[in-house]
Amino acid sequence: MENRPLEYDYTVAKMFMLTTIALGIVGMLIGVILAFELAFPGINTILGSGLAEFTNFSRLRPLHTDSVIFGFTVSGIFATWYYVGQRVLKVSMAESSLLMFLGKLQFWLYVITVAAVVVSLLAGETTSKEYAEFEWPIDIAIVVVWVLFGVNMFGLIGLRREKSLYISVWYYIATFLGIAMLYLFNNMEVPTWLATSAAGETHIGDWFHSVSMYAGTNDALVQWWYGHNAVAFGFTVPIVAMIYYFLPKESGQAIYSYKLSLLSFWGLMFVYLWAGGHHLLYSTVPDWVQTMGSIFSVVLILPSWGSAINMLLTMKGEWQQVAASPLIKFMVLGSTFYMFSTLEGPIQAIKSVNAIAHFTDWIVGHVHDGVLGWVGFMIMAALYHMAPRVFKREIYSKSLMASQFWIQTLGVVLYFTSMWIAGITQGMMWRAHDEFGNLAYSFIDTVTVLHPYYAIRGVGGLLYLTGFLMFAYNIYKTMTAGKRLDSEPANASPMGA
Repeated sequence: MENRPLEYDYTVAKMFMLTTIALGIVGMLIGVILAFELAFPGINTILGSGLAEFTNFSRLRPLHTDSVIFGFTVSGIFATWYYVGQRVLKVSMAESSLLMFLGKLQFWLYVITVAAVVVSLLAGETTSKEYAEFEWPIDIAIVVVWVLFGVNMFGLIGLRREKSLYISVWYYIATFLGIAMLYLFNNMEVPTWLATSAAGETHIGDWFHSVSMYAGTNDALVQWWYGHNAVAFGFTVPIVAMIYYFLPKESGQAIYSYKLSLLSFWGLMFVYLWAGGHHLLYSTVPDWVQTMGSIFSVVLILPSWGSAINMLLTMKGEWQQVAASPLIKFMVLGSTFYMFSTLEGPIQAIKSVNAIAHFTDWIVGHVHDGVLGWVGFMIMAALYHMAPRVFKREIYSKSLMASQFWIQTLGVVLYFTSMWIAGITQGMMWRAHDEFGNLAYSFIDTVTVLHPYYAIRGVGGLLYLTGFLMFAYNIYKTMTAGKRLDSEPANASPMGA
C-alpha cells in the first residue's frame, strides 16, 4: 500500500487558483485605469458626477495596491502552497478531514474578507496607512484567515512522510511567520468608539473606525518597518519558494546549489528586516535609523542575488529550454527581473541617490518592474505548471502562452523605462535653481514635462493587462477544453515530487 503513488487532493488549490486569476484581473484593471487617469485626468469626469466619487484616484489607488498584494499575490501564495506542500511533504490533504475543512473555511472567509475590503475602500473607509488601510474588523478577519493558513501548513508538515524539508517549505514557513509578526504589530489599533464613548460622545459609524496605537515618528517607523517587509515576505520570500520548486520541476534540472539556497535564505531573514528605514531618509526619524536602513539595503544585494544567481545557474547547460519553453521563459526572465529590482532598490536607498529619487516616479517604476516582472511572471508560471496536473488537461495553447510572454515583457519594459525617465526628470527639476538660488521650475512645470511618460506608462500597463487576460483565457480553456490527460505530464524532475 505504501508503494502506491499518492493521490493528492487539489480542491483548495483549485479554489485559490481561481481567486488568483480573478483578483489579478481586478487589481491590474484598476491599475490601468489609474495610469490613464494620471495621464488624462478628464477620464474621471466621463463617468459622470454620480460615479466620479468612486472612480477618482484617491478611492481606487488603495484598492489597486491591496487587490494586487492581498488579492492576486496572497491568493497565489495560498494556491501554490496547497499544491507544493502536499507534493514535497508526500502527504495528501484528503488524508485529514480536519485540514480539508480548515482549508475550505480559510478560502470562504478569505473571499468574504476580500468583499469587505472592496466595499469599504470604495466607500472611503480607510486608516490612511499605506498597505494597511483596513479598519479593525477586517484586520481581525485577516488574522483569522492567516491563522487558518498556518494551522494547515504546520498540519501538513506534521503529517509528512518526507523526513527532510525541501527549501521551498522553509520559505513558505518564513512567509507565514514574517507576515504574521508584521501585520500584528503594525495594525495595533483602538476602535474609535472606545475613545468617543469614554469622552461622552458617540457617533454613528464610529464602531467601524480605529486609530493607531502609535503616533508621529513612532508610527512612521513601525509603518515602514511593516511596509518594506510586506514586500520582503509577500513579494520576495514566497515567490522564491515557488521558483525553487517550479523551475527544477519544469526543467528537470536540480537546483544549482542547495547550500547557496540556505545561505541566501538566512541572509534574507536577517538583513531584510532592518532595511525599512530607507523609506524615511531625510525625515524626523533618528539619523542612525536612516543610516542603518541604507546600509542594510545595500547588504541586501548579497542574499537577493545569491537566490537569483542560483535560479539562473540551475539552467546551466540547458539554455535551449528557455528558447523552447514559454513557461521557462517566464521563470528565467522573472529571475532576471528579481536581480534587476534587488539591485535598483539598494541603489535608491543610498542617501545621495535617494535625495533625487524619493517621492518621484522612479520609485513607482522600481516597484512595478519587481511586481510585474518578478511576482507576476512567477505566479503565472506556477499556475501554468499546476494547471495540467490539477485539472488533468493539457495547456490549451502554447502559442498563446508565448504571445502573452512577449506582450507582457514589452509592457513591463515600457512601464519601468518611462517611470525611470519621468522620476529622474522630476528629481532633477525639483532641485534645479537659478543663479540667485531660486527654484528654476514650478511644480506644474514638472507635471507638463512628464505627460508623455505617463501616457507610455498607461500603454505599458494596458499591454500587461492584455497579456494577463490572455493568461486567464488560456487557463479557462485548459480547464474546459484542453485535451484530457490519463497521467501527469512527464518532467524528468530530480526531486521526484
